[in-house]
Amino acid sequence: MANEPRDPMPLEEPMFILGNGEVYRNQTEIKMSQIVLPCHANYCGELSAGQLLKWMDSTACLSAERHAGCSCITASVDDIHFETTIGVGQVVNITAKVNRAFTSSMEVGILVSCEDLFSDRQWKVCHAFATFVARRTEAGKVQLKQVIPRTQAEQMEYSLAAERRRMRLIHAEIINDLLSSCSSQTVSECLDYQEAVPAERTRVESVELVLPPHANHQVSTFGGQIMAWMENVATISASRLCNAHPTLRSIDMFHFRGPSHIGDRLVLKAIVNNAFKKSMEVGVCAEAYQGGEPLRHINTAFMTFEVLDNDRKPCTLPRIRPEPVDGKRRFQEAIARKKIRLDRKYIISCKQSEVPLSVPWDPSNQMYLSYNNVSALKMLAARTNWVLTSEKNKVETHVAVAAEQVFLLLSDLRRRKAWDHHYQECEVITDSHEDDTIYRVVTPSVTKGGKVQDFILLASRRRPCDSGDPYMIALRSVTLPAYPPTEDYNRGEVLCAGFSIWEEENSFTKISYYNQATPGVLPYISTDIAGLSSSFYCTFASCSAFLEENKDSLASLPTSTL
Repeated sequence: MANEPRDPMPLEEPMFILGNGEVYRNQTEIKMSQIVLPCHANYCGELSAGQLLKWMDSTACLSAERHAGCSCITASVDDIHFETTIGVGQVVNITAKVNRAFTSSMEVGILVSCEDLFSDRQWKVCHAFATFVARRTEAGKVQLKQVIPRTQAEQMEYSLAAERRRMRLIHAEIINDLLSSCSSQTVSECLDYQEAVPAERTRVESVELVLPPHANHQVSTFGGQIMAWMENVATISASRLCNAHPTLRSIDMFHFRGPSHIGDRLVLKAIVNNAFKKSMEVGVCAEAYQGGEPLRHINTAFMTFEVLDNDRKPCTLPRIRPEPVDGKRRFQEAIARKKIRLDRKYIISCKQSEVPLSVPWDPSNQMYLSYNNVSALKMLAARTNWVLTSEKNKVETHVAVAAEQVFLLLSDLRRRKAWDHHYQECEVITDSHEDDTIYRVVTPSVTKGGKVQDFILLASRRRPCDSGDPYMIALRSVTLPAYPPTEDYNRGEVLCAGFSIWEEENSFTKISYYNQATPGVLPYISTDIAGLSSSFYCTFASCSAFLEENKDSLASLPTSTL
């Protein structure tokens, strides 16, 4: 039986009506619907994850090619988390559309839902983002046309796509840094368990001959087919550990390192790297060769499996005994990757309303916190349904200063004291990255005679990805063990705040300030919302004057902000 959620959520976006009265539909949108037949299912009567990956890749590729007007290949797929399984007789609905195009690559968003024809219910299965690259034509490298977002949802995804692209480009570097810096985890206790399963028992190697049915219309091995073969050997490996039928829960972000073609022999290798209490990580490698040529690395992926009981709850798994040397390395790296997954799930995957006001910061999650910080501000800026009670949480002003200069002047919060009377003190705690700085800010008491407030703020800065993008300065609260709350201060928290800076004509710049109200900042803005104060107006008039006076003082800025 499929794992059906109790409270399915609506999946369709609200209709967007064009000026001529027609219902808008994204020109790159591709929809695929497939009824799950026994030939698509595994031994549990559920849709094989490999088959689903093939359908997802095919739908996304068609969307990418509709936008590019030429052949496209899968370059990478972001993390995929499968929320539910799909049973025989149910319908899989897949929607794919291009969120944003860059020079020769584009991000395609993929939404998978399940439909029960008998109850007329739908629910989300997974949401994924894939990157496709347009193939060179006889005329040379393809220059993709820009995507023009029309709806609020499209504008938000368009903006967030730039941040996700930034994460992809540095993903390998982040993972390598975290794996090299992670504390060495001992595996001696696992070696002492007599019932631990030797990792060698879970090793799987299989060879597939790439035939025409496995190739796409470009005569290259279909990316979805490679993913399906990898999922197959990973499932066998996981089954050997637990002697049961495992369920694939997630796939880490992976990149296709090179192409495969008809006639290739694809060598697929899998092994369980580590078994945790309720889940296990399986590493899978795909290599290709023809004739006597050396193996070519195609792809490496890490998949997380669970074993479910009759109540669809995860079972406790056997321990694993790693092999010497490489096995111990894989065992330790799997522990580090699990922490990374938990950080990503905690910081990135959960809904913005579920994110705690203040998230602990450490070097292992700094890039994900930075991503979440900027993404939250972009989502706030993409909103169009501002109402009177929250209008004061968005303030706009225009200045006769170049956008780059405005960005540099506002990036250093230590200079904010010059124009914002709420900033009594501001010190840099750490420059965690060239685009991220953590500050401690002291603000006045919200009540007469009360304690002053302090905030620990992560400031994340982003320059435009394209000419039509704004500069962004995002702020959110974080916690640091070295800076706990003290009796002398009321610790305030900021969920989401910051500036978007838009370049306009003739060296004019539009500055928008956003602040998602929380108990820590609401007292400062409540009188403005009620129309009882001109504090916001005075503050931003002061900000404009500060920018005008200091637009030629960039040489004196700290190097950390340049």
